[in-house]
Amino acid sequence: MAFPLQFSSIETPGYVGFANLPNQVHRKSVKKGFEFTLMVVGESGLGKSTLVNSLFLTDLYPERIIPDAIEKQKQTVKLEASTVEIEERGVKLRLTVVDTPGFGDAIDNSNSFGAILEYIDEQYERFLRDESGLNRRNIVDNRIHCCFYFISPFGHGWVTIIYFPRVPKLNSLPLCYCSLKPLDVEFMKKLHSKVNIVPVIAKADCLTKKEILRLKCRIMQEIESHGIKIYPLPDCDSDEDEDYKEQVKQLKEAVPFAVCGANTLLEVKGKKVRGRLYPWGVVEVENPDHCDFIKLRTMLITHMQDLQEVTQEVHYENYRSDRLAKGIKSGKGENGMKSSERDSLVQSSNALNDKDRILQEKEAELRRMQEMLAQMQARMQAQQ
Repeated sequence: MAFPLQFSSIETPGYVGFANLPNQVHRKSVKKGFEFTLMVVGESGLGKSTLVNSLFLTDLYPERIIPDAIEKQKQTVKLEASTVEIEERGVKLRLTVVDTPGFGDAIDNSNSFGAILEYIDEQYERFLRDESGLNRRNIVDNRIHCCFYFISPFGHGWVTIIYFPRVPKLNSLPLCYCSLKPLDVEFMKKLHSKVNIVPVIAKADCLTKKEILRLKCRIMQEIESHGIKIYPLPDCDSDEDEDYKEQVKQLKEAVPFAVCGANTLLEVKGKKVRGRLYPWGVVEVENPDHCDFIKLRTMLITHMQDLQEVTQEVHYENYRSDRLAKGIKSGKGENGMKSSERDSLVQSSNALNDKDRILQEKEAELRRMQEMLAQMQARMQAQQ
């Protein structure tokens, strides 16, 4: 025998229950799962694939074939999207990583970012078309939410230090760094209005701590001087925890992130760590004193929702407004009238013509009936 469920108020008086709404949203989100698309851009050999595999503890490129030097000469920029389903503690993430092999490998790289721009616009156009369609429930979001742009640690145009024993003044000259290549500047200028750019210094284990700090300062100076807009970490609210505020502060100071990736497990002091083995020691990937890998992963995970919101509310809305504006302009005729307005006028005129024709037929039929009625009345009067 089933007993009816008893509903009782176990909370304090005055408790309604809408404070439980965040739990409902959480359960629904966990059940639905999450989607995120990451693009990695940079020259070959900077460790893009290794870093992505290290970030998400997976192997996204199990069957990748690395081209040799001869094939690289003929290689053009192409985009490869790899999707993997990741589950952690019951939370599912559909991760799509878009790689750009061939970027920056040619002698003339003036058109290296053309295919990347086209791909980003295609994803926006596909989402706009799906959003405007009839079935809007199962829309797959393949828009680029974040772009890791890898900067070479060797820079561009580094000054070579030459020791002059007879001229000591020359030995005290400051070292001048030119960190960004023209391709780096041009690429970020083209994409900063379409995607969230996060600059990353690749292979940071090639530099000392002082060199990394100098390179970071120089990169940020050049980014600011060229008017490039990278992804800004959101400011903390006044009611946030002090630990979270300190974390966001350290993440902002770490930009651009100097990272190195590794998928090999090494034993250091009796512990298994992921790192790189050198003759002088081991570079631990997840050691904050060695590189910014942990900070980069923390930024990506803790601000993943904000990256999606900025993509939706800023970059996608800009594309959508431009797309609609171009569609309206292209839809105008020679007399300045929009094609939609012209079509509506044509349809209305056709509808009026049909109504007039039907009305004329009704009037003709009514006249015939009146004539027949008059003839019958005349016959009846003649018979009387």
